[in-house]
Amino acid sequence: MRVGIIAALPGELKPLVRGWELQRSGVKGLSVWKRLQGGDELIAVSGGMGSHAAIRSVVAAEFFGALDMLISVGWAGALNATVKTGQCYEVSTVIDVQTGERYGAGDRPGMRLVTAHQVVDAAEKQRLHQSYGADLVDMEAASVARLAQMRDVPFYCFKAVSDSLDAELPDMNGFIDVQGQMQMMPFLAHVAARPRYWGALLELGKNSSVAAHAIAKEVNGFLDRRDMKNGQV
Repeated sequence: MRVGIIAALPGELKPLVRGWELQRSGVKGLSVWKRLQGGDELIAVSGGMGSHAAIRSVVAAEFFGALDMLISVGWAGALNATVKTGQCYEVSTVIDVQTGERYGAGDRPGMRLVTAHQVVDAAEKQRLHQSYGADLVDMEAASVARLAQMRDVPFYCFKAVSDSLDAELPDMNGFIDVQGQMQMMPFLAHVAARPRYWGALLELGKNSSVAAHAIAKEVNGFLDRRDMKNGQV
């Protein structure tokens, strides 16, 4: 089975792909890793934030052949106080905020996630929770789910919380380019003059590191469980 694991940023995948074979993508901002595990070929791709980047990442994973499963992983924002930063959650429902489309994920009860077209602030998090009863928000999962549905392959989603419901972060949207890549130097210059955000950004960095390790643990556990269920070694 060929499994595509799709993320937005390399940092989301770093603990998971440690020891995997890094592939040459030839595309700026697109990172690809591959690993053979039992009878599976695992392909992890980070291609940027947002819908278009997610689509590009799935296409890059398909370079190695048709995929038999798609998994969306990465950081997400909390939409209620019950979900905790640094923890990874399995998602059972993905909702596209722009289209209203809903997609099932996995085969177990889990969290409800909404996919937005941009990074949302604390006020928008409250609105999304009230409108959709959702627990998490990201920018890519709905696009990956849509492609899985089009290809008639199973879709799973694991998201770890990088920012809490009330996190007051600077507006990052103006620093994300058309390829879904964060322009770090302009962003850092922007926040350097706004010390009120420094503490929140340090907390985000700490949470993101813990969350990335949680993603690796959850995804590896899922793959191990699936192998046992299928009787694979």
